[in-house]
Amino acid sequence: MKKRRSVQNHPGSVHALAMGNLREPVAGMTLDVSVPGNMRWFPKAMNIEYLRIARTNITATCAISGIDLAVPGDYPVVVSVTDESGTEVVRATITMHVSRKANRTPAR
Repeated sequence: MKKRRSVQNHPGSVHALAMGNLREPVAGMTLDVSVPGNMRWFPKAMNIEYLRIARTNITATCAISGIDLAVPGDYPVVVSVTDESGTEVVRATITMHVSRKANRTPAR
């Protein structure tokens, strides 16, 4: 996310909620490509830690390992937001609920 006026707060740093909004599509895309086709997911809870003031462009990353997303359950997914120097400025742990898709039969 580029640091531009529309995502800045009054002191001129990247607004905390802008960083929160950045983590949502990153976590969603990571789950979309990670869950099997017969499963679905939705966010259930989130904890955001604001670690440092973000004064530059920021990058959000998410990696999932050691989780079997073919098994229904609640899984913590961590999104890390770093500034241009590589310093982590925000860490969000999102509890994702993974369940089987409903079997739908066509209506007659």
